[in-house]
Amino acid sequence: MNNYDVVVIGGGVNGAGIARDAAGRGLSVLLCEKDDLAQHTSSASTKLVHGGLRYLEHYDFLLVRHALIEREVLLRAAPHIIWPLRFILPHHKALRPKWLIRLGLFMYDHIGGRKLLPSSHGVDLAEHVSGGLLKNEFTHGFEYSDCWVQDARLVALNVMDAARLGCDVRVRTRVTDIIRGDGQWTVNISDSLSGSESSVTASAVVNASGPWVEKTLNLDEEHDSRHGVRLVKGSHVVVPKLFDHPYTYIFQNADNRILFAVPYENDFTLLGTTDVEIQAEPGSEKIEQSEIDYICNNASEYLQTPISADQVVWTYTGVRPLYDDASENASKVTRDYKLDLDTRKGAPILSVYGGKITTYRKLAEQAVDMLKPELEFVAGPWTAPAHLPGGDIPDANFDGFVATARKQYSWMDTSVLDDYCRNYGTCIDQLIGEATTMQGLGHHFAGPLYQAEVDYLICNEWARSAEDILWRRSKKGLHTPKGTEEALQQWIESHYDFTGAEPRAV
Repeated sequence: MNNYDVVVIGGGVNGAGIARDAAGRGLSVLLCEKDDLAQHTSSASTKLVHGGLRYLEHYDFLLVRHALIEREVLLRAAPHIIWPLRFILPHHKALRPKWLIRLGLFMYDHIGGRKLLPSSHGVDLAEHVSGGLLKNEFTHGFEYSDCWVQDARLVALNVMDAARLGCDVRVRTRVTDIIRGDGQWTVNISDSLSGSESSVTASAVVNASGPWVEKTLNLDEEHDSRHGVRLVKGSHVVVPKLFDHPYTYIFQNADNRILFAVPYENDFTLLGTTDVEIQAEPGSEKIEQSEIDYICNNASEYLQTPISADQVVWTYTGVRPLYDDASENASKVTRDYKLDLDTRKGAPILSVYGGKITTYRKLAEQAVDMLKPELEFVAGPWTAPAHLPGGDIPDANFDGFVATARKQYSWMDTSVLDDYCRNYGTCIDQLIGEATTMQGLGHHFAGPLYQAEVDYLICNEWARSAEDILWRRSKKGLHTPKGTEEALQQWIESHYDFTGAEPRAV
């Protein structure tokens, strides 16, 4: 029976970050994810690394400060999958007054020690390029900075780094039981790909199972849950590109929520999100027509040309496992996190409640620090200055990196190479391998998808299905014709065996 210092349950951004941090401090770590990495909450965000401007209204000043500080830490760590955005906030005369927005943006500029991103300022929407999309009544707005993140890739890169540091990664592996003993845990696991079942022991367990955090705790017959989560569904829609400029819009809604309109995957616009509290089993959630209508109607409040539901080409939905702070309104529930450590019988289990993508690294650092007295290791925090895989781009100059790659791989289709640079950063050399022609990239499935990328994702990023590749490791499902997913799945099943510890080509 294998023994580990820590078993981490959950392959979302928090579990991935904790596994990476712990492995980097010399601990032996097993990461178990019952489905695919980032399959649920962590791939269903609005794809923003941000402080949360609207959280200032809820007096979550400390959360905003921590998030703004982390915004720049992450921007340095992964400049290929995280990049700056400039936001346009049109002033809606019937909602918040100008002075209040100016005050909020002043705080946003200054409480997080901003160094890399430009500050906020007012804009004349009659003159600014972003104003052309908006109704004529919106004459004044505000411009400020935040960042974009490819959320599911952020998770995969954290897990890649954890594996580099010795972490044992198991996807499609469900934890079926956790049994507390004196000074250690017995953890039973089931591999859905091979059908095998096994047990391991661990000095500590980290319960980072997101919406399933309470369900995981219930596996321990002696658990003493002192906290809870509220499950809030957030849905997004994708429509054909609404505008050609690079700005992102943040629209204020009459219900005090906000809506983003973000340039997405070159040819599309991403709109979201909703806040709908649910009681159903997580993982079964779907977008409702009322949510699509809510997003379209609230965006249309601002736009010259209204958006209708029949323009929607794709939707996605996820459940945010928010820490239950007893707020009456789901949109006002804190986005901060709570870490709960139970050390009874000398067998610690640390459960993660809530959190947001922007603060995942800090959460992970704090979680591993909390285990130090229990596991008696001495290594301290290390991730703040460290790059994620592919992020070691000189001076974080992504444009310069792309220019160099175009010279090195002058034979490649420019759009494919640019996509590789953006998704894989300095790891593109490993992906492209010895190829010197487009044909050398192997089978061309459709659009921008070639075998070289499929093989790389299967062998290096734990992709196991066409869905993993087309909708999480990439968004090439939006850029390939109908039938590609089925053809890719058949190809994977005929070329790979996933029943062993590592994928095996057949």
